[in-house]
Amino acid sequence: MLNIGGDIGALIISTPGHLHGHEIEVSPADEPDRRTHAAVRARYVRGGVTFCVVIDALPQGRYLIWQQGETALAEVEVRGGSVAEYTWPEAAVPGRTLVSV
Repeated sequence: MLNIGGDIGALIISTPGHLHGHEIEVSPADEPDRRTHAAVRARYVRGGVTFCVVIDALPQGRYLIWQQGETALAEVEVRGGSVAEYTWPEAAVPGRTLVSV
């Protein structure tokens, strides 16, 4: 069960399996120092396993997803009463910065 409803939503971040156990942080976009985190966990679903972070009880608004501390990887919108989803890029490994070539 997720704690959502009214102005409260949730965020699911799907990740590659090699991130299992890693902590991923999110923060309100306008308050980057106010972070919360959760670990990537294996979720057993029909047909196999998926790896993701589930963060519920988030007040609706825009959130930054952090890649190891100081690098914001993405910005997502969480709406009250619903679940926002984001897929972690395969090339984004915690502790490394994405670069364009």
